[in-house]
Amino acid sequence: MVFLRSFDNKTLTLDIDPTTTSLEALHLAIEQKSGVQAAHQRLFLSARRLFSGDGTTYIAGLGVGHNSTLTLLFPLLGGMQAPVPPKARLEFLNTKPPPNYVAGLGRGATGFTTRSDIGPARAAPDLPDRSATTIGGVGAAGVGRGRGKGPGEEEEEEEEAEDKGYDENQKFDEFEGNDVGLFASAEYDEEDKEADAVWEAIDKRMDLRRKDRREARLKEEIEKYRASNPKITEQFADLKRKLYTLSAQDWDSIPEIGDYSLRNKKKRFESFVPVPDTLLEKARQEQEHVTALDPKSRAAGGTETPWAQTPVTDLTAVGEGRGTVLSLKLDRLSDSVSGLTVVDPKGYLTDLKSMKITSDAEISDIKKARLLLKSVIQTNPKHPPGWIAAARLEEVAGKIQAARQLIKKGCEECPKNEDVWIEACRLSSPDEAKAVIARGVKAITNSVKLWMQAAKLEHDDANKSRVLRKGLEHIPDSVRLWKAVVELANEEDARLLLQRAVECCPLHVELWLALARLETYDNAKKVLNKARERLSKEPAIWITAAKLEEANGNTAMVGKIIERGIRALQREGVVIDREAWMKEAEAAERAGSVATCQAIIHNTIGVGVEEEDRKRTWVADAEECKKRGSIETARAIYAHALTVFLTKKSIWLKAAQLEKTYGTRESLDALLRKAVTYRPQAEVLWLMGAKEKVACGHGYKKEADILMAKALQECPNSGILWAASIEMVPRPQRKTKSMDALKKCDHDPHVIAAVAKLFWHDRKVDKARNWLNRAVTLAPDIGDFWALYYKFELQHGTEDNQKDVLKRCIAAEPKHGEKWQAISKAVENSHQPTEAILKKVVVALGKEESSAESSKH
Repeated sequence: MVFLRSFDNKTLTLDIDPTTTSLEALHLAIEQKSGVQAAHQRLFLSARRLFSGDGTTYIAGLGVGHNSTLTLLFPLLGGMQAPVPPKARLEFLNTKPPPNYVAGLGRGATGFTTRSDIGPARAAPDLPDRSATTIGGVGAAGVGRGRGKGPGEEEEEEEEAEDKGYDENQKFDEFEGNDVGLFASAEYDEEDKEADAVWEAIDKRMDLRRKDRREARLKEEIEKYRASNPKITEQFADLKRKLYTLSAQDWDSIPEIGDYSLRNKKKRFESFVPVPDTLLEKARQEQEHVTALDPKSRAAGGTETPWAQTPVTDLTAVGEGRGTVLSLKLDRLSDSVSGLTVVDPKGYLTDLKSMKITSDAEISDIKKARLLLKSVIQTNPKHPPGWIAAARLEEVAGKIQAARQLIKKGCEECPKNEDVWIEACRLSSPDEAKAVIARGVKAITNSVKLWMQAAKLEHDDANKSRVLRKGLEHIPDSVRLWKAVVELANEEDARLLLQRAVECCPLHVELWLALARLETYDNAKKVLNKARERLSKEPAIWITAAKLEEANGNTAMVGKIIERGIRALQREGVVIDREAWMKEAEAAERAGSVATCQAIIHNTIGVGVEEEDRKRTWVADAEECKKRGSIETARAIYAHALTVFLTKKSIWLKAAQLEKTYGTRESLDALLRKAVTYRPQAEVLWLMGAKEKVACGHGYKKEADILMAKALQECPNSGILWAASIEMVPRPQRKTKSMDALKKCDHDPHVIAAVAKLFWHDRKVDKARNWLNRAVTLAPDIGDFWALYYKFELQHGTEDNQKDVLKRCIAAEPKHGEKWQAISKAVENSHQPTEAILKKVVVALGKEESSAESSKH
């Protein structure tokens, strides 16, 4: 059984066996089931369409299994809709209408006559035959009924109403009018709908034609209404426009409108209270005029203030308050350590003015904190931080004696806590501190903090060393105490102490290394071997051993020790951290152990670096070391990189630049000779070597010529080398050398610029200008040629020539050139325009020529 999902999302069931049914049979079964022709069927299993070459393949081989679901689609051929069969035309449309037929008569339409018509549009109705009536019959019977209807006339009217399809006597409708009678029995078909749509379109068209006229009429009506019913603002608009004529006095004379709202007119409740007697008395005294002197004043000659006019105050209370404030301030000036006063007898009032007066809020906070801490130490007296906090609170409040009492009680409650004893020692006076710390170390004999605090209280090194050694008797494995006692001892005592220290603390590498530094060469090796046995995973021991060998002149053993150490550490499972070992190398360089630094770099620089990333990573490491000032480390990195990348010109150049900046001439010469051996086609390396020889490189002129000759043999078509060789030879030989250079490389811009310089020096201005123009035309991206050209025009050209060269250089935007790149890539010139860079290069060329001339002389 196979399921089929059709295009209308219906699922059909096909009772077939996939293993015995071919694809053609499947198409026929689908055609019988769905009606879709087999040629138009497109079957898909998931997103794959089912194909069969010869039609005999079973669908099971195409991936269709039992209960599989196929998707049926069919293409839409062509771009038009399927043809629609025409509607059958009605027969009566082709037949001749019956006599007296009027179109639309059944819907209530009436006929009309046009010029093309002949005769009326409506046929005359058939008149009844009245001959029988006049002769006899019913008509005769009706004679004598006056103007009324005969008995047969009502029947005739009903029959006529049935023929018309409506009743003329029907009630009038407010919406439909009388038409409701006309169309009551008619059906609303498509023709009626189409007619209504046409009339509606006509109405809309007519409405659009009348829109402008209607809007104009509406606007006119609105204007008439506004003219007859103006707003308040419009009524006073002309008056408001005249306000600018008012003067300032007129504006000031305008009365305030006031607030006459009912809300503010409400009477508010007013309450009256009697005036205090004190206020009345004060007012009376202020307004009282005394014209006579008091008897006491008369006795003193009128120099005393009348007692009745001076406010009566309690002078005793004022004095007591001042005394209390003064005593509090004097207590705060006392020393918190010794308890002695530090008040200046002469200037204590000034000190009181500079003291910070505690506000009421701070006093309240201190009281709250005191209450809380009191609750803490009472509910949990064995809690050391509570006692410390309570003591410090009293110290802040200025009650040092209360703080000492609290911390003393805390020491009694928590005798095994070292922090409480240290706090008690800090709060005590210097005379009592030693006694406090003595009680503390007696209570906690294994506390390193207390022994160190006891040593700090001593003033001379001998007593400090005695206290520390006493502490080591109780705590022999304390590295902190051993370091402190060794720092206080001389070299011989320190060596003996360290021998004991490594026995007590054999797992601390710093003690082993310190002992090795104090021992002799042979004893140091023994110490390091013992340390390596105890601490097999510590790399510092191997590095110290390498430094020891280097310090004693055994540089050949340095590399072997580092190599053996790395292998031993790897056997112990230690991960070699490349960054950490590089830091050790830099530390060795700072300590003067250059061989150790080089050995570390050689053995660890490649750890954890992918093969394709080695060059980039090593160059970056060397540059970072150079920025940090670790020149030997950077030199070692470049040396190792050059053993791996012998033919990489960029690494040779960076190493040469390092030697040129930080090395000697001999080291640079040796590096460049080695470089041109491995890269004989690198003209830059040859040029750098030759220039260094020329720059010394008076006594090196011959060697420079030999080196340049070798360079031209290796690179015979190098324009840079030929240009340098032209400048190196003596002036009478430069013309011959330039001709040889032009034969080898006629169109090289470097050679052309060198020849232009020869014309320039010979004062052949026109030729020099032509050759410089040719150089910048061939190589517009080299800024050195533009600088040379601009410098030439500054000396021999006009202002127009100078502007022309400057304009062309700015348009070319040069990026290369030995001098150009050195200046343009400087940090201070990173955002300078091309014009500024050009002028700076011109200045640099002038300085170079001046230095060359001075060196010749």
